[in-house]
Amino acid sequence: MALITLTDESFNKTVEENEIVIIDFWAAWCGPCKSFAPIFEKTAEKYPDVAFAKLNTEEQQGVASHFQIRSIPTTIILKEQVVVFQQAGVLPEPSLIDIVEQVQALDMDMVRKELEKQAAETAEPTA
Repeated sequence: MALITLTDESFNKTVEENEIVIIDFWAAWCGPCKSFAPIFEKTAEKYPDVAFAKLNTEEQQGVASHFQIRSIPTTIILKEQVVVFQQAGVLPEPSLIDIVEQVQALDMDMVRKELEKQAAETAEPTA
């Protein structure tokens, strides 16, 4: 799958239509973003079944705001529409590959159960 240029308008459709979406939040003026771009693109070539998307935070502020992006580059990975990874900074290629493989192996039933458990623990008791 080729790199996707993600926009505020295409975000929901992209996430709904792909099991795994890896987003690189970047901006043209960002030096570290420029050094991460080739790593992201090379890794995307290794995983044609995964959606690798780039989102320009200057042009697409809605999605960046939704995820509260405060520094770039930031990588976010969604699996089955659930954020399972988020990290600011340049990821070295071996680290990005390792993370992609861990996400591919992730049992989302267990993740959802854990999220439900956490939500129940933080919910206020009803009176």
